[in-house]
Amino acid sequence: MNSVGLLFCFSLLLVAATSQAPKPCCELLTRVLPFESPHQMATGGLMTTSGAVAYDALGQRLRARHYGSFGNLTVAVDELMLYQQEVMYEINWSAQTCRKLPLDTYFIPMQVPEDASLLGQTILGSSSSWGMGLLTNTWVGQFPNNDSYLLTFTEIGCLPVTLTNYSPKIGWTTISTYNWVIGMSNPEDFFPPAFCYDAKMEKSAKPQTFFSAMESLAMMVQSMK
Repeated sequence: MNSVGLLFCFSLLLVAATSQAPKPCCELLTRVLPFESPHQMATGGLMTTSGAVAYDALGQRLRARHYGSFGNLTVAVDELMLYQQEVMYEINWSAQTCRKLPLDTYFIPMQVPEDASLLGQTILGSSSSWGMGLLTNTWVGQFPNNDSYLLTFTEIGCLPVTLTNYSPKIGWTTISTYNWVIGMSNPEDFFPPAFCYDAKMEKSAKPQTFFSAMESLAMMVQSMK
């Protein structure tokens, strides 16, 4: 085959590859161990917080810290979610107390569920020139508890941009992440502090998910106003 034929075949392969529809992804997050990212969160119009999240894909562990001020009320919540153990720790550093709650493991929030449906592709920024925009995929679906989700992930790297959940009880919860970093600044993030060791599992509590924990925080803030 001459060089023109090779070039033509390569062009056909390139067109075929680029025309394929995006598929639910989790490849990067399941291959690389730790990720860290700042985030901002808005919950049902009740509150907005900012903080940081550390995510261990292989160990299925997540640590989320939220901080916010609402009038004279200041909220600081530290949550450690251990999916393989089906346990969530709600840590109160000021009181040196810890709640141990059951954790529902049906969804790990830093990946796209296999049954998600593609809503569409968008470019954040501009497509006018190379490097001026970020190609993202937005996915929709429902959790087993009938809550709806809308997730936006990057096409390259499969990194989360926004994670949105809708619950009839609280409304919309949206988490926007940025500045993802591969690496772990503090390995202790994925272990509860010593004062949590004696915490007893609250077996009567409804198993928490990543989003229901955020909703509970919003409801707590609302009740304290």
